[in-house]
Amino acid sequence: MGREMGIDPEKLSESELLEELESLHRTRHDTFLHGSSDALRAHTRRTRQLEDEYLRRHPDRAVSAGRTREGARARTE
Repeated sequence: MGREMGIDPEKLSESELLEELESLHRTRHDTFLHGSSDALRAHTRRTRQLEDEYLRRHPDRAVSAGRTREGARARTE
């Protein structure tokens, strides 16, 4: 269980990082519903690693106004 999965996120190119994230996001629902506890933990750990690396590379990424707390409130009013 102490094994790391995949390549160190810092060593991935930008396109590889995005491909890895897309793959994990695509498989998340199925892993959540049907994966073993170990599979879900591993999936969560790897997703976190890759998302953290993306955020490290893109600290000023564009944030959609509708995806903020204020924007969500505006939709319900």
